[in-house]
Amino acid sequence: MTEALLDDAGDELAASTSDASLRRTEARSAAIEREIVADPSKFRIMTGDRPTGALHIGHYFGSLANRVRLQDAGVETIILIADYQVITDRDGTGPIRERALGMVADYLAIGIDPARSTIYAHSAVPSLNQLLLPFLSLVTDAELRRNPTVKAELEATGDRPMSGLLLTYPVHQAADILFCKANLVPVGKDQLPHLEQTRVVARRFDERYGRANPAEPVFPQAEALLSKAPTVLGLDGTKMSKTKGNVIEIGMDADITARLIKKAVTDSDRHITYDPANRPEVSNLLMLAALCTDGDPVAIADEIGDGGGGGLKRVVTEAVNSFFAPIRARRAELASDPGHLLSVLREGNARANAIGEATLDEVRQAMGMVY
Repeated sequence: MTEALLDDAGDELAASTSDASLRRTEARSAAIEREIVADPSKFRIMTGDRPTGALHIGHYFGSLANRVRLQDAGVETIILIADYQVITDRDGTGPIRERALGMVADYLAIGIDPARSTIYAHSAVPSLNQLLLPFLSLVTDAELRRNPTVKAELEATGDRPMSGLLLTYPVHQAADILFCKANLVPVGKDQLPHLEQTRVVARRFDERYGRANPAEPVFPQAEALLSKAPTVLGLDGTKMSKTKGNVIEIGMDADITARLIKKAVTDSDRHITYDPANRPEVSNLLMLAALCTDGDPVAIADEIGDGGGGGLKRVVTEAVNSFFAPIRARRAELASDPGHLLSVLREGNARANAIGEATLDEVRQAMGMVY
């Protein structure tokens, strides 16, 4: 591999978010949806979450519901609890065991079936993490520092020095995808540079160590399945975030949900309209009600009319609590049996280890490291 190939990687990551590239990705994503209907067995999906806090309704509408849809469509689904990634930008792990088991409860409550989907934890799959060593030899320091997500995460930490784990975060994500040879990753547009970094790593590995027949690469070129879900803002009108405390957690009860929605930011105009550009906070609440009722935010706004912020919040509260009531009841039942949650996670870990060991064996063969 030439140094020019390494230098070109920054251009590849930047190109992944250009207007022309986004249009191509959107078109390909639509085509993949049609292919899933025709033959879901062609695809293996990898997705997951960091256990830095409880999953919330933004996660549900943004990604979790889509995982259930794809699972139910027959796509093999692998879900990562990214416990090692918690310490990319933190000094400790916090109540990580509690949060990891809480995620398992959330996954099962919304409809993830452990018989059809694999739920596993980073720290429980040594073969996945061992892939970091050869993968790190395929990227440069400058390339990683140019990664948009690394830069954004570093800025978010203020004056905190960049850790080696944060710097190599894109390579760890590449290992998450490639250890199981996933060929499809559900992402938002802001995550496309990470996926392109994964494609670069896969391509370089095969250029340096690949099989004699280039038509049979060791690793697939994973493709993006772009999310169609609208972004749900937090209750303060900013991005919904576990760390901001502006979220409604999936596991919260109806009373807490009502109190939080009552405090949500709106505006002084009593006539409720759906106008995302000029009334983002009001429109966000209308969209949340629409998502929970499978309705239209404009029609919901028309029904509320001059009911003001109070009327809007009553509608949203009823919609959210009605929609999540069965999920919450199921989650409470699951959370009362941590032994079952541990069993699900351990079974998923065992499955992921078998997948990872098979991939690592191929990597060793390709690198001539079989002794």
